[in-house]
Amino acid sequence: MAPAPTRWDLAVVGAGPAGAAAALGALHADPHLRVALLDRADFPRDKACGDGVAPHVLDLLAGVGVTGLVDDRTPVGRLRLGRGTLAAERTMARPAWVVPRRILDARLVDAAVAAGARLIRHRVRDLRRHTGAVVLDGEVSAAVVVGADGARSVVRRALGLPRGPVALALRGYAPVAPGRRGAQVVEFGVRHQPSYAWSFDCGDGRANVGYGEVLHEGRPAPNRARLLEHLEALLPGATEGGRHWAGHHLPLSTAHWHPPAGRVLLVGDAAGLVNPLTGEGIHHAVATGIAAGRAAAAARRDGHPEQAGERYARATRRILLPHLRHTALAARLARSPRVLAAGLHASAADQHVFDDLVELGLARGRLTPAVAFGLGRALVSPTRPASRSREPA
Repeated sequence: MAPAPTRWDLAVVGAGPAGAAAALGALHADPHLRVALLDRADFPRDKACGDGVAPHVLDLLAGVGVTGLVDDRTPVGRLRLGRGTLAAERTMARPAWVVPRRILDARLVDAAVAAGARLIRHRVRDLRRHTGAVVLDGEVSAAVVVGADGARSVVRRALGLPRGPVALALRGYAPVAPGRRGAQVVEFGVRHQPSYAWSFDCGDGRANVGYGEVLHEGRPAPNRARLLEHLEALLPGATEGGRHWAGHHLPLSTAHWHPPAGRVLLVGDAAGLVNPLTGEGIHHAVATGIAAGRAAAAARRDGHPEQAGERYARATRRILLPHLRHTALAARLARSPRVLAAGLHASAADQHVFDDLVELGLARGRLTPAVAFGLGRALVSPTRPASRSREPA
C-alpha cells in the first residue's frame, strides 16, 4: 500500500516572488500554519527577468514583516523613456532597485523559511482535487494550494484555464554603457508595438539589458538572433560584452480578472498578471501572493478552506480590477506611434504626467486626469519640438 500523502494547511507551487509572498502572507496571518513551499530548483537560482523592483513591492513586503531586503543594493532614481529622437528623462517620485532574481528570490525564500515555511525541492506534474483536499503528484495533500509556478503553470493547466496574450523577451547582463549609468532606460520600438529595449543599471558595473515584444497570431515569434538584433538597434552597444542570455515568456494581463473559486488559487505570472504596458510582473506577483496567503489562512481559520478562492477573488478584484482596466486601455493606446509620441512629449513637459505614467507601469496606477490632459495637449500640438533628457531645474 502506498504511503498516505503528507498533509499541509497550504502548499505553494513555485518559490519565486509570488510563491514566497503567498507563504509569507499566510504565516504572517497565522504563524502556526503548516506551509509547504515547493520548487523544482535549488536556491539561489537564476530567473530571466528585467530585475526591476519597484518601491511598492518593498511596501507590500514590509506589511508581512520583511524589511531590509535591498539595503545593500544601489537605488536607481532616474528613468529615461525614449523612441527615436524623442525622450523624457526625469527623477522618479521614489527610486527603484535592480536586483538580479538570483539574489531577490533567494532572499524571499529565506524570509519565508524563517517565518515557518518548509522549502521542498519537488517538481509538480499533477494536481487532483478531492472533496476535502488537493493532492499534488499523489505525495502532497493540502487544504489549499496556491499556483505560483510561472508562465507555463502546471497548476493553471490542471484547472483547464486558457492562456491569454503573451510577450517574448530576451535578457542578459552587460557592462553599463556610459550614457546609461545610474538610470533605467527604456527605448520603445519603431516597428512592432508594443515592444521595447531596456538597460537597467544594477549598480555593480553591469546592466540588465534586453528586448521584448508582444506575440501576434500569424506573425512568427522572433528567434534569439532577431531579439538581439532589435536590442542592439534600439540601444546601440547594449549587447557588447553581454552574457547569461535567457529568453522568457510574459503572460500579459487584460481588463478582465476572474480568479477561480475553491481550494486552488493562482498568483503572479501563473494568473497572467504581467503589466501589458511595461512587462512588469514582480509587483502583481507579490501583491497577489500575499493576498492568496491571507485568504488561505482566513479560510482555514474559519473552517472553510474550500472558500479560499472566493476570499481571494474579493480581495484581488478590489486591489487589481481598476488598474487592470486602465493598463489594458493604455497598452492599446500605446500601439499608436502618435499616442506614444504624445505620451513622451507630455512626460518631458510635465513631472506630474511622468509620475502618473510611471505609477501606471509599475504598480496600481491609473490613467489620471493629468495624463489625459497631457496627452490631449500633446496630440493637438504635433509640431512641438522633440526633446531628449529634458527636466526643469
